[in-house]
Amino acid sequence: MKAQWTIIFILLFALITAIFAVINVEPVKVQFLFTEANLPLILVILGSTLLGGLIVGLIGITRQFKLSRTVKLLEKQLAEAKSLQAETSVVAPLTAVQSPADSDTQADRLDDAERG
Repeated sequence: MKAQWTIIFILLFALITAIFAVINVEPVKVQFLFTEANLPLILVILGSTLLGGLIVGLIGITRQFKLSRTVKLLEKQLAEAKSLQAETSVVAPLTAVQSPADSDTQADRLDDAERG
């Protein structure tokens, strides 16, 4: 639904820009870095809108490319972590060794809990 609203707003903006450009057709003096030219205002408006759209589009494509690269890197790290976790869960190291005294104490605790 969000994509549909985005397309509607883009088309609405394009329509308003086109109407505005068609109304303004008088020639204007445009100064570039080293020269100047007399151009119809419609070309200046449409050219500026097109150039702005291209710049925003290139920035969006660049950002999307960086994000997809980051996602691939994170997916690779996740796969490595899962494989490492699978290896360590198969062979679990012994963390503590119980002495016979410890097992007697635990048995006494269980008996006390059942009686209690």
